[in-house]
Amino acid sequence: MDALSPSAGGHGQQHPIGVYLKVWGLLFVLSTLSYLVDYFHVGGVLRWALIVAFMLAKAGLIVAVFMHMRWERRALLAAVLLPPLCLLVLAGLMWVEAEHTRQTRNVYFVAESGAAGHGAADKADGAAR
Repeated sequence: MDALSPSAGGHGQQHPIGVYLKVWGLLFVLSTLSYLVDYFHVGGVLRWALIVAFMLAKAGLIVAVFMHMRWERRALLAAVLLPPLCLLVLAGLMWVEAEHTRQTRNVYFVAESGAAGHGAADKADGAAR
């Protein structure tokens, strides 16, 4: 009888303890790598990309094995995984729109207020002298 098939008593699936120990070890390795990113003072975008990649890998392992999603039907997987994926897509679209708005404000408002602000500062400096 397969270790992942229902047991003869009808009590559900039996997963070998080795699977859980391997995943636990892999989670430990991923956590160590995440810690090493800070230890070696990796900076900038690479730092955040590595931290997020390790975080997503750990979350995926936890969901797949400890929440038993690896052995579930595709319909249940879609019901659990599609809503967060849709939220990520929408958050990405909001980020793109926010960047466009920020750049537009920099072009039209910062340039105008910067020019007016420098003129006012120059006049104040001239009056103080």
